[in-house]
Amino acid sequence: MDRLTTRSLSKLRSSCPYLLRTPTSTLRSLSTTASAQAGLTRLAVTAQKCPVMGPALAVRAAQIGHPAKSAGPSKGCPFHAAQGKRGYASVAGRAEVDEIHKKAGVAAVPAQGICPHAAAGARAAAVDTPAPGTPVDSKAASAEQTHEHDGKAYDYEAFYRSQLERKHKDSSYRYFNNINRLAKQFPVAHTENTQEKVDVWCSNDYLGMGRNEVLLDTMHRTLDRYGSGAGGTRNIAGNGALHLSLEAELARLHRKPAALVFSSCYVANDATLATLASKLPGCVIFSDALNHASMIEGIKHSGAKKVIWKHNDLADLEAKLAAVPKETPKIIAFESIYSMCGSVGPIKEICDLADKYGAITFNDEVHAVGMYGPHGAGVAEHLDFEANAKAPDGERVPGSVMDRIDIITGTLGKAWGTVGGYIAGSHDFIDTIRSYAPGFIFTTSLPPATVAGSQASIAYQSAHIADRQLQQLNTRALRSELAKRDIPVVPGPSHIVPILVGDAALAKAASDRLLRKYNIYVQSINYPTVPVGEERLRITPTPGHSKAQMTHLINSLEEVFNDLSIPRESEWVRRGGRAGVGMPGAQKVNSIWTDEQLGLLDGTAPKMLDELPKGRAKIDERAAQIAEKRLEHLLGPSTRAIRFANPVEEHVRAPEVPVEILNEAGLGSATA
Repeated sequence: MDRLTTRSLSKLRSSCPYLLRTPTSTLRSLSTTASAQAGLTRLAVTAQKCPVMGPALAVRAAQIGHPAKSAGPSKGCPFHAAQGKRGYASVAGRAEVDEIHKKAGVAAVPAQGICPHAAAGARAAAVDTPAPGTPVDSKAASAEQTHEHDGKAYDYEAFYRSQLERKHKDSSYRYFNNINRLAKQFPVAHTENTQEKVDVWCSNDYLGMGRNEVLLDTMHRTLDRYGSGAGGTRNIAGNGALHLSLEAELARLHRKPAALVFSSCYVANDATLATLASKLPGCVIFSDALNHASMIEGIKHSGAKKVIWKHNDLADLEAKLAAVPKETPKIIAFESIYSMCGSVGPIKEICDLADKYGAITFNDEVHAVGMYGPHGAGVAEHLDFEANAKAPDGERVPGSVMDRIDIITGTLGKAWGTVGGYIAGSHDFIDTIRSYAPGFIFTTSLPPATVAGSQASIAYQSAHIADRQLQQLNTRALRSELAKRDIPVVPGPSHIVPILVGDAALAKAASDRLLRKYNIYVQSINYPTVPVGEERLRITPTPGHSKAQMTHLINSLEEVFNDLSIPRESEWVRRGGRAGVGMPGAQKVNSIWTDEQLGLLDGTAPKMLDELPKGRAKIDERAAQIAEKRLEHLLGPSTRAIRFANPVEEHVRAPEVPVEILNEAGLGSATA
């Protein structure tokens, strides 16, 4: 009986409020402690008192000839009362049962009705229940107890197909295009056909650092000296001078005492939030409604209480903070830039609330590092632009917004042009995550070439502001031209340009047409990345895009909108607005970067590529030398001048190679 009781409890745990609410340690103690009833644990006796489990256990006991002792008289529920004579255990009164129904969202039981909870429990257990006095088939019971079944095995492949079919039906199935970016022709790429070139307008390599000569030369030299892989986890063989040097660079960038590198920022966010919130006693996490999936998963894995506050709504955040005692540990988790809509978090005001209510701040700067601030440290640095520009490298700027942030997370895989993630904060905080986070401890370390290239990229951009400025100027220009065409852009102050489509199938069709007809790659963004009905094309201009490419993009979008009858901004106004587009009473959103910061007032603003000699931007030699000096003691002097002596011009497409020549060389396609 006890063994069967445990198995039955396991079956119903997912729907039992008591089991879900009770700590595992308590359940373990109850399940291993004998009760006053012979052969039953305290957990089994407790289960007999449940209006759901009681009847189910009684039926199972009767099946194997082990009558259960009633835990109390039946009362209140007609179903329980009717079955009490046949051995069902029940102690819940009518008021208690009604309260259970109320909490579960179940309609009240009519005066002469049957309790749906008890009925569900009976159905789960009552399989071929023998009549009273009928001998139990010992062989059948034995076969049942040893899990001998004659049925077919579960069809896993059918399950996979059904899940995929759901995706296809609601148009949320994800298609991955074969796009291969060309380092010497950025932002041009080739498709699966190496001779088919496309302009890439949706890359997260926001500054084109993935093809920067300083970064590439650093990685080449690192490969030659240290090889390809790290050789293990940081604890075993993957903790080298290059990793430590990168972490020092990141700490210096964010003016924090320490930093820690992860394999990705998804892992960094997940591991950090899960570890920290699980260790802080009674921690409550206040999470912005639009936080990234990595943060959501980290919060879930922590087991801590989660409170979701409306996106960027400070009043809602404060009301929810005020409801929790100040002495309770709290984490406010948010992003500086939300990547799918381009909105910016109110960082300073969040810090004010954190101070007021005794919380710490967790700021995800993934889409902002490299893009904002005089050194590229992100939006928090940008908010005190002049103070951070004047302060010596790595030194605190007391009272600044970045200084007030407790935990900063960032990525190496977007504006820095490599791969990986990191966190920055106090020495003890970093050491705590280093010592406890499984996502850090048990993961193979990043390759030496990756961490060396990352440091070169960060050091270069910290000393070179022109790429950030030009990216912002190109974003402004694109937004202005799209507005003239009545093409709906989700308003925002950041470098991200989301074009609202409002339908999943239509967004996919627009993306496909841009690629196949106009050689423009812009990926469609559908649910669950964005809400249903807010599907969009997400465009990210770079400093490497020319005026000619921008003109081609705008004209192509115009034709696609016409051909597919995609709603214009004026149409969204008539519909009452959606996703911030055409909303009544909407106010103008100003860019984070001011005209002064962009160099527009003093004439120092960088020029677009078309205005430069040969249409090619040169490497900033001052920034390059700073970056190359960082690792010279490990890698030796730069070989950049030799390696890139004859660069290919970015916007000159490679000449078409005649198909006959490709075929003769054995490189032609089978269908050529």
